[in-house]
Amino acid sequence: MIDPLAALKLPDILPGWVWLVGAGPGDPGLITALGLKAITQADVILHDALVDEALLALAPGEKIYAGKRAGVRSCRQDEISDMLVRLAKEEKRVLRLKGGDPFVFGRGGEEAQALVRACVPFRIVPGITAGIGGLAYAGIPLTHRDTNHAVTFITGHGSDGNLTRLDWDAVSRGAPTLVFYMARKFAGEIADALMGAGRRPDEPAAIVANAARPDQDVRITTLGGLAEAAQTAPALAFIVVGENVALARELAWLAKV
Repeated sequence: MIDPLAALKLPDILPGWVWLVGAGPGDPGLITALGLKAITQADVILHDALVDEALLALAPGEKIYAGKRAGVRSCRQDEISDMLVRLAKEEKRVLRLKGGDPFVFGRGGEEAQALVRACVPFRIVPGITAGIGGLAYAGIPLTHRDTNHAVTFITGHGSDGNLTRLDWDAVSRGAPTLVFYMARKFAGEIADALMGAGRRPDEPAAIVANAARPDQDVRITTLGGLAEAAQTAPALAFIVVGENVALARELAWLAKV
């Protein structure tokens, strides 16, 4: 029987290297082939809380939890970066495994900078970000010719834990569809800011929680109803605003499986 990964002739993780890999949102089947090979080869894996346990079960190497959750004591970013450097200099094959994509609000850029400064060789393996894969699992096309030709991705909070400081008038005008990561806590403030900048209260909006997981929770609402919908939504969620959200009623394919 042919080994699919071997047939692809993918590169190996070499000793002393760090790979920054995105595991995709939720469903372990969304990992890339290159990411899957890295999991099976790494001597040590630093992973966050969003990586599916089924993927970690495939890893023969040491596994270190390096996630972050609001209100919970966890590794600081500088501690994680220092650990990556130290392990690589011990000639370990190191995998930093993150949910989604490491370069989409995932601090992968900060870790890559730390590796560059320490002269540690590294590779980036992109993953499917939640704002794309999670929307697809919710039956919401990120773009559609009848609704939008542009999208803006926005982080819901800054490094201080508060709502991101933005020019809301520019954000409102910038794209028909807006996707907010890590924003459930500020749903009401975001809705008020967008409506204050001219977006309609009846514009379709949705909260997608536990994206691409068996317990995925999709709440279709309006911009005006976003604050109320967020009150009972699970914490691990992102927000999407735009006319393409209305297509979910027709395209919610998971409900038909």
